[in-house]
This record gives sequence, structure tokens and C-alpha cells, in this order.
Amino acid sequence: MARRNESSMTQNKPIAVLVGATGDFGKAISVRLAAEGLRIVAVGRTQESLEALKKDVPGLETCVADISDDSSIDAIKAALDGPVQLAVHGPGLAAPGHVTELAPDALAASVNIKAGGMLRLTRAVDSHLMEGARLVGIAGHYGLEPTDYACAAGVANASLIALMRQLSMAYGPRGISAHTVAPGPADTPRLHRIAEVRARDNGTTPEEVLEHMKADSSLKTLVTPEQVAWAVASLLAPEAIATTGTVLSLDGGRRRGMP
Repeated sequence: MARRNESSMTQNKPIAVLVGATGDFGKAISVRLAAEGLRIVAVGRTQESLEALKKDVPGLETCVADISDDSSIDAIKAALDGPVQLAVHGPGLAAPGHVTELAPDALAASVNIKAGGMLRLTRAVDSHLMEGARLVGIAGHYGLEPTDYACAAGVANASLIALMRQLSMAYGPRGISAHTVAPGPADTPRLHRIAEVRARDNGTTPEEVLEHMKADSSLKTLVTPEQVAWAVASLLAPEAIATTGTVLSLDGGRRRGMP
């Protein structure tokens, strides 16, 4: 009887659906949202990577789906059996490339993952969204402040920012808000790999590349996954609905021009 009651209590808990849960941001967000008392449904491309995440987030539920394909809509929908309070889309993108070198298909694939994936996630959770739910897209600083070495990331994140504004208008009448969280360069293994590529191309060292990235920040630092997780969790506050359609920048003071 106790087990049945415990299961019933779990099913009644609000759900946070997280795409990109096995990435550096996703792991930190999963841990933070679980601590906030949400039931986490983590979406990833392989069960193996999702099982590894369960070690850090007890009780985490998994859903194997490829968010770049429309089949993910039904896969995610089938994993839901309760009210969704938060849907977060935060998959990473491939290594950067200059606009003069980037293959057009690679650009299209990046937009498909970022904007197309967010739309698929929204379609999957639509019927489960509770009043006051949040749709959250993790974009990036380069969607607002382009750089020459990350063309695909800049264009894809800009498309996601535009989509979130569209979603804010579409879902606002239901009391549901849409938000973009835009971190600057983050201190993750992925960024260190990017630094290695840039160092090799520019004849310098990864350490020098990272120091240059830090110098662009007013604080002379990089963003951390934990700071991104804090930003996502802060959107759970009832007052956060007033920020629907806007961008929450976590760039450490990199963007200094007027909007």
C-alpha cells in the first residue's frame, strides 16, 4: 500500500521535460530542477547516456528520442503521464566553423536541431501543459552577438530566439510563457575542445584562446553550467511570467551595446 501511495504521489508531481539532458548544461539543470521538487523526464538519443545521468539524479525518468526528427514528438508524448510545468530545450551543436567554410547542409541541420527541436518539444508536451507552465529554449550569446568562428551556432540560436517570441504569443492566452536563456561561452569540456581547434587554426595554445574568451567578459570569467541551471529554475517563480518572449542573457557583460 505504501508503494502504491508513493507511486501516486510521484505521478502527481509536476514534470520538467528536458531535451539535451545528458549535456553539460542538461546535467546541471536536471540536478537543480530535481532539488526544486520536479519530476524529471530526460530526453536523449541513447539509453546508455541517459542511464549514466540517472546516477546523479535519483528518480529521473528517461525518454530516448532524436529531437532532430518528427518521430520525437510521439516518443516524448508517450513518456508523459502527468502535468508538465517546464519544458526545456537545450541540445548542443556541432563544432564551430567560419561562414566562408560552413557547409549549407550543416547550417540547416543546426537550425533544425535548435528551432525545429524546440517546436517538436512544444508539440509533444502541448496537451500536458498546466497553467503557468514555462517553455524554455537554451540559446546562446552568439545568437545575439555574432562571431566569425561560430556561424552555425549564431544563426541557429538567433532562429530559436525568434521562435520563442512566436511561442510566447501563441501560448500566452493559456497562461503559459516562453523564455530564452542565452549563456555566454561556458566553462565546459565542449568549450575546451573548441579552444583546441581554434588554437590549432591560429597557431596559439588552448589556454591563450580561453583567456581571450574570458577577457571579453566584464567579469573576466566564463559562465558555468550551474549558473545556467539557476536561471532556468528561477523561471519557475510565478512572477517570471512577466518576462515571456524575452531573452535572459548570462554573458558576464559581453554584450555592451544597446538593444
